This record gives sequence, structure tokens and C-alpha cells, in this order.
Amino acid sequence: MRKRSLTPLGETEMEVLHHVWDLGEATVAEVRERIQHDRSVAYTTVMTVLKNLTEKGFLKYRKEGRSYVYSSARSPEEVRHSLVGELVRKVFKGSPLSLMQTLVEREDLSDNDLAELRTLIDQMDDA
Repeated sequence: MRKRSLTPLGETEMEVLHHVWDLGEATVAEVRERIQHDRSVAYTTVMTVLKNLTEKGFLKYRKEGRSYVYSSARSPEEVRHSLVGELVRKVFKGSPLSLMQTLVEREDLSDNDLAELRTLIDQMDDA
């Protein structure tokens, strides 16, 4: 039986997606160059990840000469909302409150972070 991931994106897929978001649009070579600053990665690996992200609907592409130029098919906010929603359903049994309690209790939040959270909650109350 195959185990299901918490999210539809692997770590490398998320890394590549962030690079495409940062660049706006990118070729395989451009994404690979950015990743190479941190670690060695094969051109074909980056190409495969970009292809997979396209098949999953996260990226789109256009052909420019002999190269494919990739860009986002979904906004970063849309992807984050979707991934957090899946995390809440799968790990916290659908309870956003449980997620927030875990974050507040387990993470080292600065006083500034806590103040910003309070402001966000207050703004929600005012809406």
C-alpha cells in the first residue's frame, strides 16, 4: 500500500516552485542555476520537476525557440491556502484552531509576532 503525502508537493517541487515565483518566469537552466548555489542538481532533475509541476497544474509553459519558459499557473497565495487546508484536514482533523494552538505553543514566537497575530484577529472581529 502506497503512503499518501501530507501535501501534493515534495520538498524539491516546492523549492523549484519558489524559484519560479521569485523569477516570475524561468527556464530549466535558470532554475538549476539558482539551486546550484545551495547544492548540486542535474539539469534533467530540474527539467523533470518542472514537467511534474506543470502536470499537477502548478506551472504552465510556453516554447521560446528551443527552450521552454515556465511561469506560475496558480498564485503563491492560492497554493499556500490549498496546502494549509490539506494540512488542517489531514493532521488536525479539520480544526484550524488546533493548528493555531500548535503553532503558538510549539514555535518560538517573538513578542512582535504575537502582537501581529492579535492585530490580525482583531481585524477579523471588525470585519
